[in-house]
Amino acid sequence: MGRKKNINMANTYTQIHLQFIFAVQNRMSLIQKEWQDRLYQYITGIIQKNKHKMLIVNGMPDHMHIVIGMRPTQSISDLLQDIKGSSSKWINDNKLVKGKFQWQEGYAAFSYSKSALPKLIEYVKNQEEHHRRKKFSDEYKEFLKAFEIEYDENYIFKEIE
Repeated sequence: MGRKKNINMANTYTQIHLQFIFAVQNRMSLIQKEWQDRLYQYITGIIQKNKHKMLIVNGMPDHMHIVIGMRPTQSISDLLQDIKGSSSKWINDNKLVKGKFQWQEGYAAFSYSKSALPKLIEYVKNQEEHHRRKKFSDEYKEFLKAFEIEYDENYIFKEIE
């Protein structure tokens, strides 16, 4: 048996700000106004349980934006698996949609400097207004281009079957 790893990481100082974006399976508009705040509270609880700092969560009926201050004690993929898996289960257990709810595979994760946070938080806060002018798929591709991430158009979104 090895020694238990020190998880409080004394003398470790970080400032990691991330935005996550992910979509409902088939980009269906399933997140309803009546329960979206409870979903956001549930996701905030997951972020806090994992010891990260929620800065803002918001979205549209077909996708979600989450901005956090992340501690280096967990991988991004493990955190997103927890957020997406637990929130899907919560939506299904509470029978908030007809049929089975699930998030689309994959996600986007972008890092930001502290000075960029006010503008980013304002952007996420104003999703409804923003999406009156721009489709989610266009927004997503713009993020990928702005962060100089190469992508294959065929794999960005799973189209509605």
